[in-house]
Amino acid sequence: MKSNYRKLKRVILLRVLAVTVLTVALGYGILTFLIDGIFQDRFADLVVRVFMKLGMDYGQAAAWYGRIFQMNKEVYVIGGFLLLFLIFFYLSIGRMTRYLNEISGVLENILEDEGEPIVLPTELAPMAETLTAIRARFMRRERQAAESEQKKNELVTYLAHDLKTPLTTVTAYLTMLDEHPQMSCEERAKYTHIALEKAIRLEELISEFFEITRFNLQDIVLEKEPFDLSMLLEQLADESSGMLGEKSMTCAADVEEGLMMYGDPDKLARVFDNLLRNAAAYGTAGTEILIQARGSGGVMTIVFTNEGPQIPQKKLEMIFEKFYRIDDSRSSKTGGAGLGLAIAKQIVELHGGAITAASDSRHTRFIVSLPSGQE
Repeated sequence: MKSNYRKLKRVILLRVLAVTVLTVALGYGILTFLIDGIFQDRFADLVVRVFMKLGMDYGQAAAWYGRIFQMNKEVYVIGGFLLLFLIFFYLSIGRMTRYLNEISGVLENILEDEGEPIVLPTELAPMAETLTAIRARFMRRERQAAESEQKKNELVTYLAHDLKTPLTTVTAYLTMLDEHPQMSCEERAKYTHIALEKAIRLEELISEFFEITRFNLQDIVLEKEPFDLSMLLEQLADESSGMLGEKSMTCAADVEEGLMMYGDPDKLARVFDNLLRNAAAYGTAGTEILIQARGSGGVMTIVFTNEGPQIPQKKLEMIFEKFYRIDDSRSSKTGGAGLGLAIAKQIVELHGGAITAASDSRHTRFIVSLPSGQE
């Protein structure tokens, strides 16, 4: 960056040099032609007369003139040159202050006129480039924040609407059970089961509301410790049967033994649970979800693979954004708050890792790369 301001340095150097030359030239002219020339005798006579009016004779006045002015001439000359230099330098830095004024004006309007280029003097071209990049970054973040807020508001609206359906159903069936005590056991069991299913869905929707609030208000703090990654993933696969049973899916773990790493096991368990739930939600019923894990060169690579419809590339690029959901239909079974993958990405990146997604006509894969953190 220093080399980028060479032109500005040259301008400043030339201005200082010009001020110095002008000061020397003008000062020398004043000293030679005025002080030591035209005004020399007149100034001496004037000072001597003033001293004589104060009660001195001519000899005393001339002596005092010599002590005060002639013996200290160098001091007055140097002082005069410095004064001239300061005057000229003050006048010359007006251009520098105009630079600052122009930069201030640009800063005040940096978020406006997005399409208009930032124009500054050629000496400040690097500054203009930097401010242009800053404005572009601000505008991009502003758009992302607005889009995120819009998605959140839409999601809250959808969830509020979806809350009414199971709540209405629960209320209706409980009312029916309350008003018809003579109902047969089979019918009572049927309606009770339906009301229970809708109540569970209602609980899930309310949990999504809390998830949105937590994500907006909570900073994720890692509590790192050594742990067995292999055991964590195998345990996740073993305990998944209940969650996968509804779609007759299974989960298999192909995990390298003894993968030890240093990280936050609880937060990473949440990452892997989110990936597993996502694979179950969008995988084809009756298929298998495969969890693979390998370690090499201090890096752990974990892959979740499910069979299902291909995810378009455009959606893959947005899949880790908060409040984004793959299904446009807002299915009540698969439509979550759109936070699981966003939270997973944040946790992985806090560990210094990365998470990506890939999809083809048959399989969708989520690949997590994590530094082992082991010495």
